[in-house]
Amino acid sequence: MLLAVLAFHSIVAKPFYIPSTSMLPNLMVGDRLVVTKYPYGWSWVSASFHVLPRSETRIWGSDPEYGDIVIAVPPVRDEDYIKRVVGLPGDTLEVKNGRIILNGQQVPRTIEPPIRLPYDPDQLCGGLTCLRDFSPYLITLENGQQVYEVPAYRETLPNGASYLVIDHEDDDPLDNFAEITIPAGHIFMMGDNRDHSADSRAPAAAQGLGGPVPIANVGGRAEFITFSLDGTTGWNPATWLSSLRGERAWSTLRPPLAEEAPAE
Repeated sequence: MLLAVLAFHSIVAKPFYIPSTSMLPNLMVGDRLVVTKYPYGWSWVSASFHVLPRSETRIWGSDPEYGDIVIAVPPVRDEDYIKRVVGLPGDTLEVKNGRIILNGQQVPRTIEPPIRLPYDPDQLCGGLTCLRDFSPYLITLENGQQVYEVPAYRETLPNGASYLVIDHEDDDPLDNFAEITIPAGHIFMMGDNRDHSADSRAPAAAQGLGGPVPIANVGGRAEFITFSLDGTTGWNPATWLSSLRGERAWSTLRPPLAEEAPAE
């Protein structure tokens, strides 16, 4: 039975837990996901626990699409990172003042109403991500509840994939990345919480992905949220239901496709 479970996790799908805030507002700490292993073929990273040696070989490989949320392993660490695909093989990509410039065109971005995120002092901090970064946006609602009311934007990639991002710091070091051409067999990945994500813009020495990521290092595509816990779960069974974020269960993680890119 154990071998069957390991084979299923390596070939078909596996559960995944969100440990950081780098994909806010679309993924929250405590979300549990299903990640399918087959969309881009199989490689060394497909195996559970990453027990195989690194290699660029893929079996029945295919490229991700713009906007996919994928699991990838950084170049010098055996950890799973979850980020969004914003650049494909052969693309030229630059980040300038926080805006993605893809193949010479600025990716369309429109202002959205501020997003309310729950105030949770127990949310984990890791790498470049922490909810305390939103402390200037902490407000108290009429009912006494405290929330972060954070500025939000909607980006739309060339294939119409549309999703929300948070970008609230004007002079963040991650806001600028010199133009590159993404090599064959590689993708460029960014977190939706743009100022606090150790992604392709961040060097490996800073726990980032260190530039474009080999697709052979991509272990699967995030499909949907199964359930989500807000961090208050304890040993007492009475806390198990109260900590559930019921509205997040079974939410799809495939970005909707806009009919046309929104105006600048």
